[in-house]
Amino acid sequence: MSEVKVALVTGAASGIGRASAVALASAGFIIAINYRSKRPEAMALLEELPGDGHQLFCADVADAAQAGKLVADVLDVYQRLDVLVNAAGQFTPQDVKSDDYDEWQNAWQHSLQLNLLAPVNLAFHAAKPMMQQGSGKIINITSRGAFRGEPTAPAYGAAKSGLNSATQSLALALGGHGICVYAIAPGWTETPAASPRIRDQGWDDVAAQSPLGRIGRPSEIGNLVAFLAGSETDYLTGAIIDANGASYLRN
Repeated sequence: MSEVKVALVTGAASGIGRASAVALASAGFIIAINYRSKRPEAMALLEELPGDGHQLFCADVADAAQAGKLVADVLDVYQRLDVLVNAAGQFTPQDVKSDDYDEWQNAWQHSLQLNLLAPVNLAFHAAKPMMQQGSGKIINITSRGAFRGEPTAPAYGAAKSGLNSATQSLALALGGHGICVYAIAPGWTETPAASPRIRDQGWDDVAAQSPLGRIGRPSEIGNLVAFLAGSETDYLTGAIIDANGASYLRN
């Protein structure tokens, strides 16, 4: 089993995490499926994945201690870690006009802990065995909102922007050890978490933001994750890849 490459996917029970796990398993990886509370969904994914050796790992990655234990548990089972996909995240609504100060602080603390500190803590722990192996890939899922601003969720936008910056810093810090670090910044994607917000804004109106006239599919982001996890993408390390159907273009 130690000869087969292992990918740890956080937030794998649904959405982009789930799609990433499916794409990586289809590419031949063994998947360490992380979930926090959605055990039935995680079990359904486990039964669906092609290949053998996949396992479930329950952990709240926003908890620093649990994040470290998660990586340790994966190493105990597989004795290696080749890919880390930081897909766990949450959009935390905020309203500077109506929130009270406690609500404002709590939203910032929650969003920064889950959307920024959890990925960088996991990257810290994953980098240790990857350095010993002399190879590894860390793929962070960020957001189009890191560039265009999130007026109804400023903490989320700030956290994802910080994760983009951390991606580039870690790519520089770890490249000499054979570890590549990437970020994918999706736009609107039809996930269980995003779909209610898409409905609130109007499905057709959101789709019209892209010249393709549609919303992104989780499988498209998952396939991009599998591509970056492959053997021919090392020179893309440090890249922040926009995947938003040209709904937002950076200068």
